[in-house]
Amino acid sequence: MKCGIVDVGSNTIRLSIYHWEGQNFKLLMNKKEMAGLAGYIKNGVLSDSGILVACRVLAGFKALLDNFNLTDLHVFGTASLRNIVNTEEALETIAAVTGIQVEVLSGADEAAFSFLGATVGGGAPGSGLLADVGGGSTELVSYRDGSITSGCSLPMGSLSLFSKYVSGLFPTKEERKAIQAHVQEELERAKTAGLRCGHLTGVGGTFRAAAKLCNDLSGADPDNRVIPAEEIHTLYKRLKKGNQSALRQILRSVPDRVHTILPGLAILTAILEAYQVSAVSVSACGVREGYLLRRVMMEETSHDERT
Repeated sequence: MKCGIVDVGSNTIRLSIYHWEGQNFKLLMNKKEMAGLAGYIKNGVLSDSGILVACRVLAGFKALLDNFNLTDLHVFGTASLRNIVNTEEALETIAAVTGIQVEVLSGADEAAFSFLGATVGGGAPGSGLLADVGGGSTELVSYRDGSITSGCSLPMGSLSLFSKYVSGLFPTKEERKAIQAHVQEELERAKTAGLRCGHLTGVGGTFRAAAKLCNDLSGADPDNRVIPAEEIHTLYKRLKKGNQSALRQILRSVPDRVHTILPGLAILTAILEAYQVSAVSVSACGVREGYLLRRVMMEETSHDERT
């Protein structure tokens, strides 16, 4: 069977098309739009313009699937729709304009799906810590022997921090201090506080971008997914200068994250310090794969068994 899964995130809206059978699946295609929905949120309200951006992207994805005669489409939203006060209005407008029903994941479900996806993708060892740094939220999951022991969703992400604190392209020294203070405050109330973990599994665009930058700078294999924590700290120190060299490096390696990579790295490096991480494994799979496994494949199998 084939299906499309769309993740309506705070920074990007991503479509993944999968072929699945039994307990196995294969990714056929990925497409993303840099919608930047977090930038349309003011005083907790997603503006009409932001809602229409989501509608435009989702309608385009739906039309793409129609061209492939693929009607099985599942759409979920994370912090972009969860952490706003007009969630119902946004969902009703999206449904009226596009005919698409969007499921808004709780922070707990998002963390669980990220963990499940990373586990299936081989990115999470038997015990440790998983972090999913997105555009509008950060999920932290501690696990032992393949099972979650604790987890939380923190309302901070690479784009939401940029929108809240940064006045230009790169944060100034004062803006970096404000971002770092915000990140530290959120980490201190995380349910995983006190955990120490030498190895961390990273999920999400910030981790992928950091890995790409580190690999480019070190000359490592572009497909390398295990990054020493020290390389990430060095990367942040190099890029936060905000000079022409930093700009050229970002534009060469991750141009679509030119404005969000530094706030994202502020979150990432703070996590590495808080949990005394020495190495990061960047997972190829995450929340969309977890959603596919739990919401689509498992529920379809259960339905077939009942009938």
